[in-house]
Amino acid sequence: MNETMICAVGNVATQPVFRDLPNGASARFRLAVTARYWDREKSAWTDGHTNFFTVWANRQLASNASASLTVGDPVVVQGRLKVRTDVREGQNWTSADIDAVAIGHDLARGTAAFRRTGRAETAASPPQPEPNWETPAAESAAPSAEQQPEPAAVA
Repeated sequence: MNETMICAVGNVATQPVFRDLPNGASARFRLAVTARYWDREKSAWTDGHTNFFTVWANRQLASNASASLTVGDPVVVQGRLKVRTDVREGQNWTSADIDAVAIGHDLARGTAAFRRTGRAETAASPPQPEPNWETPAAESAAPSAEQQPEPAAVA
């Protein structure tokens, strides 16, 4: 409920690492987010500080991210920010992780071709034909016994 949700726009810094675990798929990659600003003296855009986040994806998002992302891709990541502090070999370490809810390519910087992933339950059933909504009821053939309207009770 009181989670810090963020949206980070940056580049994939490491190739996603995919793991198929007993409790579901998981993937992680590093995201580089660099601030840019207009330098009036140089009359040009200048790169500022770069922040690095470890992005964690789970379940179907993990599978799709590992199949779709490569190093250098511009992406938009939305998720829960988790800042962790740790002591390793006597030194304090701070890391910022994003537990991703959504990941997508940044279409302001390029194009992408979207492909839906199939679901197991929909892949097994044959596609149903689209009903003909254009045919008026009066022109259709005589209704069968299954299509006869039920008599309404009059009170």
